[in-house]
Amino acid sequence: MALVADISAILSQAFDDEDAAYGEEVIQAIADDEAVVPTIFWYEIRNALLMGERRKRLTPERTGAFLADLALLPFVVDDLPREAIVLDLARRHSLTVYDAAYLELAQRKNLPLATLDDSLARAAQLANVTIFRKPGL
Repeated sequence: MALVADISAILSQAFDDEDAAYGEEVIQAIADDEAVVPTIFWYEIRNALLMGERRKRLTPERTGAFLADLALLPFVVDDLPREAIVLDLARRHSLTVYDAAYLELAQRKNLPLATLDDSLARAAQLANVTIFRKPGL
C-alpha cells in the first residue's frame, strides 16, 4: 500500500537503541509499493543521521549504508505542497511546518501516514487522516 512516511517512521531502522518493529513494517510497505514524501524528507533524514553521528549513536559508515539502503526504496518526492494549507495545519495543530507538510501531503493524496511522532499522529487523527499501523498494534 502506498503511504506517506515521516522520518520518525524510518529512522528507527538506523539506530540500534530504538524499537525497530514499526519501522520494519513501514519499510516493507514502502518496498511493496511506494512512499510519497515532501521535499524536506531527504534533508531531515540526513540531518537526523548526522546528529546521530555527533551523539555517537551512528558511525559515518552506518550512515552511508543506511542512506544506500533507502536509495533502493521507491520514494516519490512531491514538490507541490499547498503552502497556505501547510501553514494553517501547523497553526491549527501546533505542529512544526515540517510535520504539517507530511500531514498536508497525506490529506491531499488520501494516503495513510506512517509516523512515530505523537503530536503528528494526534493531528492526523483530528484531520481524518489514517495512521499506518502494523496489523495487531
